Amino acid sequence: MQEKKKMNLGVKILIGLVAGIIVGAIFWMAMGADAAGAFTAKYIKPFGDIFVNLLKFIVVPLVLLSIMDGVISMGDIGKVGKIGWKTVAYFLVTTAIACIIGLIVANIFKGAFPVLSLAEDAAYEAKSSNLMDTIVNIFPNNAIAPLSSSSMLQIIVISLAFGCGILVAGDKGKPFGDFITSFNEVTQRVMGFILALSPYGVFALMVWVVAAQGPKILGHLGLVLLAAYIGYIIHVVLVYSMSVKVFAKMSPITFFKKVFPAAAFAFTSTSSVASLPITRECCDDMHVDSEVSSFVLPLGATVNMDGTAIYQCVAAIFLAKCIGIDLTLTQMIIIVVTATLASIGTAGTSGAGMIMLAMVLDAVGVPPTYIGIIYGIDRLFDMGRTALNVVGDASCAVCVNHWEGNNNA
Repeated sequence: MQEKKKMNLGVKILIGLVAGIIVGAIFWMAMGADAAGAFTAKYIKPFGDIFVNLLKFIVVPLVLLSIMDGVISMGDIGKVGKIGWKTVAYFLVTTAIACIIGLIVANIFKGAFPVLSLAEDAAYEAKSSNLMDTIVNIFPNNAIAPLSSSSMLQIIVISLAFGCGILVAGDKGKPFGDFITSFNEVTQRVMGFILALSPYGVFALMVWVVAAQGPKILGHLGLVLLAAYIGYIIHVVLVYSMSVKVFAKMSPITFFKKVFPAAAFAFTSTSSVASLPITRECCDDMHVDSEVSSFVLPLGATVNMDGTAIYQCVAAIFLAKCIGIDLTLTQMIIIVVTATLASIGTAGTSGAGMIMLAMVLDAVGVPPTYIGIIYGIDRLFDMGRTALNVVGDASCAVCVNHWEGNNNA
């Protein structure tokens, strides 16, 4: 008997989105915005809140363990040597630039983003502090408190410190490293359970939003999607073109022609990890040494998330505007730092970017409840950001290959 093919999660989420829009519009037309908003907020939105709570629950263990495992996967620090640090530096710098591009584009579009009239969040105030206090508070004075309070920047510092400690400890640190790797795998599976509830969470939250705001909210979703893709294109054209031209002495046109098969596959599969074999072939075609590509590409699939960084910045500005919060310069700097460092923990697992967004929002005091507004079209964001991530991995491999004295011609 032929096995029945399971429906893709992205398709289920899309169905939940469409169903939520239809049901919400029916409530809005039948009851009016005020009555429909109050009714759905009381009886339907709580199911969406349960989903958001589960996202927030998994953030701390996911970030803590994913970053530690990402550092551990680099192997012995001494053995990794020059290639490792050049690779990580390239990834972190390009991700920080991606965050800045995302914030600039989002602020240009911000005037067209909506302010949603949702009374329950009217009294919500975003976290704010001066820059020096923010820098000081990144470094924890307690190993447990940041975990219980979900202080994400401090959790990232703890993860990096213990990850490096495991590597430096060598054989004595290996048992603990194996435990972290195993624990991280379990956490990824738990995250999978939570993401399986996505269609229901999206449905409940979209019913509430459309019932309270009317179908006009859909136009704003298209606007934030446009903003993200403009950011993706700017990053590819400016950052990657300049990188391969300046650092690898390669024609950007040649580079993009060679890497196109991997980018196309990543766009359709939305998986950096699944794209690895094709990305490796593209790098071979650009004469990247196998020793370089075998290190840079798998690491990039784990820690290089330029597309995700742009998406998180655009989404954070959009969702903050939805509740009437204008983020300060300090808060935008926090977004850049958090999204850049969080890229280490955004593994190639589908849906992980959304959980990282919850972390970024929490870091600047924006409630993650509104994630459901854009989660329904996350697949459309994901296609572009995954393609961008894969192109970034290949550009890093080409640059590092040149820095190591190999010829890309």
